[in-house]
Amino acid sequence: MDLNLDAFWMPFTANRDFKQAPRLLSKAKDMHYWTPEGRQILDGTAGLWCVNAGHSRPRIVEAIARQAAEMDFAPPFQMGHPLAFELADRLTRYTPAGLNRVFFTNSGSESVESALKIALAYHRLRGESHRTRLIGRERGYHGVNFAGTALGGMGPNRKMFGSSLSGVDHMRHTHDLARNAFTKGQPEHGAELADDLERLVALHDASTIAAVIVEPMAGSTGVLLPPKGYLQRLRDICDKHGILLIFDEVITGFGRLGSPFAAQHYGVTPDMITAAKGITNGTIPMGAVFVKQSIHDTFMQAPAGIELPHGYTYSGHPMACAAALATLDTYDEEGLLTRGQQMHAKMEAAVHSLKGLPNVADIRNTGLVGAIEFAPRAGAAPGRRAFEVFLGCWEEGVLLRAAGDNIAISPPLIISDSQIDQIISTLEKVIKRVA
Repeated sequence: MDLNLDAFWMPFTANRDFKQAPRLLSKAKDMHYWTPEGRQILDGTAGLWCVNAGHSRPRIVEAIARQAAEMDFAPPFQMGHPLAFELADRLTRYTPAGLNRVFFTNSGSESVESALKIALAYHRLRGESHRTRLIGRERGYHGVNFAGTALGGMGPNRKMFGSSLSGVDHMRHTHDLARNAFTKGQPEHGAELADDLERLVALHDASTIAAVIVEPMAGSTGVLLPPKGYLQRLRDICDKHGILLIFDEVITGFGRLGSPFAAQHYGVTPDMITAAKGITNGTIPMGAVFVKQSIHDTFMQAPAGIELPHGYTYSGHPMACAAALATLDTYDEEGLLTRGQQMHAKMEAAVHSLKGLPNVADIRNTGLVGAIEFAPRAGAAPGRRAFEVFLGCWEEGVLLRAAGDNIAISPPLIISDSQIDQIISTLEKVIKRVA
């Protein structure tokens, strides 16, 4: 294939390195990709944490084609179309009780921005316009727009862009190798780290803080699970001080942990949930913010007119709605939103079998997600060993994701036992070679 690679400035990619040795995908079906040369690649990342039902599923493909022929676009401002209302109502059957209002976006980044703006406006409408401070967490990832970048706690994503947003602070992260290395499921130690929010309350005063946003399980930074009791402690502190709690479930939503959302998996209900990725199985860009009715109703008590001056040209896009409804049908028909519970033991035993391999510093898992953390290589750039493992697995026909010093495994929820074994045997082979 003779391609000119110059014009496309690729996102989150070492462009110069990539274009010297491109890794191209040209076809996908169920659990696999194929390269333009016809080489089959097992997808161990669900695309990018999003293709939860596997690739090119017929029901979803047909729904997109049918909708494109019937109505390709409808304006979302002061107008509506039936699918957007049908989808919103359908989605509330999967969310925790009380989160029954849905605001549509086009990505996880936009969902985060929307939730944060809703939080600020909510407090203003309640006469607490002094609540403008937003709290994130170290090693958090909340997309790449200005607010999401500022609230995120991954240094390489922030350092090129300056402060980007004022009135932001961060809690400590929960990763504790000394006490929790090689834990299966939730770590035993670290619930007390939620009390770091009390430190920020004392520093800034609760009356200035609008919202706290955390990933219930942090994915992009290397699959960091919440310590037992941590999320409930955050919920209690937020309630105590009148602070809204937002769960960023762009990765964990739609079955990754074995429940529709991590909020249900961990038994803690936030005030808002941000979602995207799995909502359409990655086929058409779409996101959503799920909002407690009490927050929504506060806006409806404002003077008549546009209650929330915020939204996107493609909010509730007809083709995205059609894709999402077909995706939900597929999830339901195949029991995929809870399949992570059934596959948890298999995944756990498989990933932890890698313990003891050279330079493996930690292994973490829950549902159908896992991570292997590597000791940094002396004198090399951070994450170099993990990136070499990623490249080695690609050469062996398995696609995984390098995240810093970690390899993340997050396959489509349709994965079989033998395909999990293929991922693990490939990792074992490559880790021994790369070490």
